[in-house]
Amino acid sequence: MKHTLSVLVEDEAGVLSRIAGLFARRGFNIESLAVGPTEETKISRITMIVSGDNRTVEQLTKQLYKLINILKVQDITNIPCVERELVLVKIQALKETRSAILEIVNIFRARVVDITSDSLILEVTGDPGKMVAMEQLLVQYGIIEIARTGKISLTRTSNVNTEFLRHSLIKEAAIY
Repeated sequence: MKHTLSVLVEDEAGVLSRIAGLFARRGFNIESLAVGPTEETKISRITMIVSGDNRTVEQLTKQLYKLINILKVQDITNIPCVERELVLVKIQALKETRSAILEIVNIFRARVVDITSDSLILEVTGDPGKMVAMEQLLVQYGIIEIARTGKISLTRTSNVNTEFLRHSLIKEAAIY
């Protein structure tokens, strides 16, 4: 199972390296990693996606707390969150396929940020599921390059799980 860890750290040299070393020594791969400053100066938030069962992630959390400069570690996998990712996609867009690609761009509320006679660079922001869905549609046109930021996430203060609401609405609509 994939887990999302939100880690608050003191913004000092070597913190990320120590975290990566901890994971490497234990044979774990960080599947996605995003690091950036928080609202407080000298504190950064690291959002990581890691695979493992609950027990394994609990052990990793305990090990992270043993590292210096770690302020807070939270497994936010099952907590209502707002999740976003940014993806840049360079896609082959010949004259005969460009309008179909632009329809997909509009549906996914993406933006064209660069254009040439035979390619487009698209900027897509949203939840990770949206990124996968768009990529699956675009692959038929010839994806040249992809760059992804990795998922960032903040827990919802409202505790409203929009994913649960979305599935409930879909089920309700299917009944009618």
